[in-house]
Amino acid sequence: MSKIEMKTPLVEMDGDEMTRILWQMIKDELITPFVDLKSEYYDLGLKHRNETNDQVTIDSAEATKKYGVAVKCATITPNAARVEEYDLKEMWKSPNGTIRAILDGTVFRAPIIVKGIEPCVKNWKKPITIARHAYGDVYKASEMKIPGPGKVELVYTREDGTEERELIHNFTKAGVIQGQHNLCDSIESFARSCFNFALDTKQDLWFATKDTISKKYDHTFKDIFQEIFDKEYKEKFEAANIEYFYTLIDDAVARVMKSEGGFIWACKNYDGDVMSDMLSSAFGSLAMMTSVLVSPQGYFEYEAAHGTVQRHYYKHLKGEETSTNSVATIFAWSGALRKRGELDELPELMKFADNLEKACIETIESGKMTGDLARITSLENPSVLNSKDFIIAIRETLESYD
Repeated sequence: MSKIEMKTPLVEMDGDEMTRILWQMIKDELITPFVDLKSEYYDLGLKHRNETNDQVTIDSAEATKKYGVAVKCATITPNAARVEEYDLKEMWKSPNGTIRAILDGTVFRAPIIVKGIEPCVKNWKKPITIARHAYGDVYKASEMKIPGPGKVELVYTREDGTEERELIHNFTKAGVIQGQHNLCDSIESFARSCFNFALDTKQDLWFATKDTISKKYDHTFKDIFQEIFDKEYKEKFEAANIEYFYTLIDDAVARVMKSEGGFIWACKNYDGDVMSDMLSSAFGSLAMMTSVLVSPQGYFEYEAAHGTVQRHYYKHLKGEETSTNSVATIFAWSGALRKRGELDELPELMKFADNLEKACIETIESGKMTGDLARITSLENPSVLNSKDFIIAIRETLESYD
């Protein structure tokens, strides 16, 4: 069988630990036998990031701007223990955070729905997509430990030297402070990405913050969303018969729990981080979640929403068998290939991506799955496969299609 030809490379960002092992298995069994893969490869494994002083992460993001589509493996964001384990020069920042800041995109995450893996919330019938702002807030925060009594202020110094001050707190004893920021341009990009994604997928869009408490910071988010919607998107939403509305974050949580799903929930950076994990677990598994970074400039970066599966990696290093769920990583590849095919007008590549996802779902629904899914499935007597055998089972399903 002749392989599907590609016109333009996609950017391939390799990663760490068990997901790096799965990455190579997926390429060997599910991609290169069927596609004449063209990719510009970047090794974002922690050792190589350390060797390049993290320049490789920046280079991979710039390459994504050049080619428009990237696929990324899960990577380690080092803490103090990782600095010692990998003998790092410094505690390098999250590669995801670096890439998101350069691409100025919004992360859209949605659960992969499979029969036999029922949501914990019984009334959820359709996927709920989290739209997460990918810049600023706590991820760009400056922090300080306050050793004792004293006054702490926010100080804004204009270019002409004049100052504006806001008291944070008069400390009478030790404490901590944190300074967060965001940019109006980035918030505008966030809003437009969300509105465009809602129109593309014909889903209602919710946006939630806490403007009643944060009357300047969160209120700015609310105002920017509303202004852009009223000026640029209101008529388009009406024509598409979809809705945009704003609500407080606590009200949104209550509404989500009682809903049937089938909408996009836009959140600020940290809110989106937390809520996407909650939704993925409630729908079944972190390993059953798609994730794509979309920028208003038309850049797309597909990744798995979960981490590097450290515990399984240590078992793998000991030669022990693992049963690691690779579905989210496979869907990162299928998403990137589908988008590459769409942009390059390659219907065969788009169909292959569709079939790859279909093969994943049908393999699980036939009772063949990894251990994490076997523990929660309603299917009787599932076959628990190890990491590689699960990927091979997907290949067998894929090869059964015409």
